[in-house]
Amino acid sequence: MSKEMQKLQKQWHSMMQTIHTNSNVVSFMNSRVGQYLDDHPFVALSLLVFIAISAIPVAFFLIFVISTTIVACLGVIVIEGVVISVSGIALLCVLSGLGLLSLAVSGVLSICYIALSTLINYWHTPNSLIKKQEGNGNSVLQSSPPVLDPSNKNTKSE
Repeated sequence: MSKEMQKLQKQWHSMMQTIHTNSNVVSFMNSRVGQYLDDHPFVALSLLVFIAISAIPVAFFLIFVISTTIVACLGVIVIEGVVISVSGIALLCVLSGLGLLSLAVSGVLSICYIALSTLINYWHTPNSLIKKQEGNGNSVLQSSPPVLDPSNKNTKSE
């Protein structure tokens, strides 16, 4: 057992020697904080335990921050895509509705134009045409509107 213990002690000593000869460790130990921790081993041990224990929560926090940042970036892209898709569909529906409305309004206006032109033809039939039709025995109101021939000399001209 003693040989194994001596071997372990030599390994420990060589590892400590490597740490103490490291240039970063030497510069830290020569600073005021390093001198203070060298003079107060309990504070150094407490600080070492605190750093070791807090490493896991800090690592989890950093992983959480990085993952939420990535998800937020991807989420913004996804949300933007969804908003653009929904607004595109809404625009398509509105334009389709406006197209149907314009067809309906055009139909109503066409029907109104035909009805009014027919009524105007009935109401403003020239007097000479009415007298001619009465002389022939035809009634003024026919089932179809009278056909006005532009070559007819009995109609009113401008």
